[in-house]
Amino acid sequence: MTDETLRSVELTRIGPARFKATNARGGETFFGTGGEDPDFTPVELLLAAIAGCSALDVEAITHKRVSSTTFGVRAEGRKVRDEDGNHLTGLRVSFDVAFPDGPEGDAARARVQAAIEMSRDRLCTVSRTVQLGEPVVYEPVSRP
Repeated sequence: MTDETLRSVELTRIGPARFKATNARGGETFFGTGGEDPDFTPVELLLAAIAGCSALDVEAITHKRVSSTTFGVRAEGRKVRDEDGNHLTGLRVSFDVAFPDGPEGDAARARVQAAIEMSRDRLCTVSRTVQLGEPVVYEPVSRP
């Protein structure tokens, strides 16, 4: 019996301060500290996850009318260290979406703001988890 709600990734160290993340379907991505290598940092991956999750939502909703001519998303935040420890503040997701002229483009343009709000308020699992907050349990794996 499988749990359809479970999501997971496995990390493997591939070098000093560099890791490979592998999902259950075999997809891979790499990350590190952001020093000399071009790999994403964990913070950049979080920003990409927030932007990507909402981009997929907004695209699915607006592209029911017509495909966009431009579709860009930027996620940003400030990494701070304060009495709460390290965290991000001022998280912002900005959409640059354009559609062709005509009735279908007009219909898609009219849905952009509502699509963004639905993603923010209900659909995007990543940003909803950040907004709602969820405890993270850390535990070692016992080895013989």
